[in-house]
Amino acid sequence: MGFVGVKDFLTITLATEHPQVIPISVFIAILCLCLVIGHLLEENRWVNESITAILVGAVSGTVILLISKGKSSHILVFDEELFFIYLLPPIIFNAGFQVKKKKFFHNFLTIMSFGVIGVFISTVIISFGTWWIFPKLGFKGLSARDYLAIGTIFSSTDTVCTLQILHQDETPLLYSLVFGEGVVNDATSVVLFNAVQKIHFESLNGWTALTIFGNFLYLFFTSTILGIAVGLVTSFVLKTLYFGRHVFAMMSFIAETFIFLYVGTDALDFTKWKTSSLSFGGTLGVSSVITGLVLLGRAAFVFPLSVLTNFMNRHTERSESITFKHQVIIWWAGLMRGAVSIALAFKQFTYSGVTLDPLNAAMVTNTIIVVLFSTLVFGFLTKPLVNYLLPHDESHDNNVDKGKAAAAPGSPKEDATLPLLSFDESASTNFNRAKDSISLLMEQPVYTIHRYWRKFDDTYMRPIFGGPGREHQPQC
Repeated sequence: MGFVGVKDFLTITLATEHPQVIPISVFIAILCLCLVIGHLLEENRWVNESITAILVGAVSGTVILLISKGKSSHILVFDEELFFIYLLPPIIFNAGFQVKKKKFFHNFLTIMSFGVIGVFISTVIISFGTWWIFPKLGFKGLSARDYLAIGTIFSSTDTVCTLQILHQDETPLLYSLVFGEGVVNDATSVVLFNAVQKIHFESLNGWTALTIFGNFLYLFFTSTILGIAVGLVTSFVLKTLYFGRHVFAMMSFIAETFIFLYVGTDALDFTKWKTSSLSFGGTLGVSSVITGLVLLGRAAFVFPLSVLTNFMNRHTERSESITFKHQVIIWWAGLMRGAVSIALAFKQFTYSGVTLDPLNAAMVTNTIIVVLFSTLVFGFLTKPLVNYLLPHDESHDNNVDKGKAAAAPGSPKEDATLPLLSFDESASTNFNRAKDSISLLMEQPVYTIHRYWRKFDDTYMRPIFGGPGREHQPQC
């Protein structure tokens, strides 16, 4: 048997007995191409990995579409359960793993208000906005669950593009808020989406809102407890396996690249576009409405919560104020939609990436349009906006001045003495220490809790689970 015969035999065998081998191999090759291009463009602040994967996916989809003579642009069929079981965990885990704890806990209440309360506000605005406007555009037939799902789908942000442009050393507060909100936002959106799926809409009553909130709290706290347990076990393992932390970073990068690569190929899936119940003008109108509601929903909580945060921290010497320019950047950073939005949309409106329902096909195509538009257009405009609002020298000088102010005399005294009680000292000394600790807790709750947690962390957590000592930690 000659070489050509062997090649034909292997091709026929793979195609008949292992039909997924060739598509998987091609997709892995394209994924590796994205990784290489992403590495080459690592220092480029204009194009991030998301944009690269989408463009490569679009080119790959075009080639596949031409080879298949217009039948399909897909290499693989997307299974949304695959995302939630295998792709989402490393994305969320790596995001939490990369959090700078000092700034995160210093701004904990602000980050949580943006990441949790903000998602609820955005979900309400997008859900009711689409429920009110879609029928006026002739787009009818969606259920109450669909509208609430749409609200959660488009409340999930993708802040990667902005984080690539911000300088953590020069704008530590802004970077911490954007990064921290991105981590909490993804988790909150997924939990809220799952809570919506548990609602029995056939028996709606006054308790429905409380039911949603109760389901959310149950899922949120059980997920948090499970996440803490898994995080501690993983930290204990990584304490001896230093390379393990790089493996999670690579898994997260591959998972996000996989999603955006699929988005690029799926944008050319003519089956969904033909199945959609909307015309070209209707699709343009619906996607424009969604984009407008995303802008409005984000503004509805970023600016009011920033003002509230500044008001609450007006007497706290260690807290920096969130300037209006910072607020605009925080608002802009959350306008991009990414992998989580795509996965939630596919879970709500498709079955294994396929839908024959015109309404569901319309929502999938509009989700793809919004993700592509926000990632490409908003992503490309991010650098000019940040450079205009925060010139390099100005932002650096401002943060140097704030750093000096934070270290000025009058800041709460840092000591290594454990709070409250000590058996080696008198009762009056213990009483005075407890009184001082309670007074400090009342005046500066976030800072005080963080300071005592850091002592506990240095004394007990780091020796067991690993991590750099305080003398090796960056000041930002």
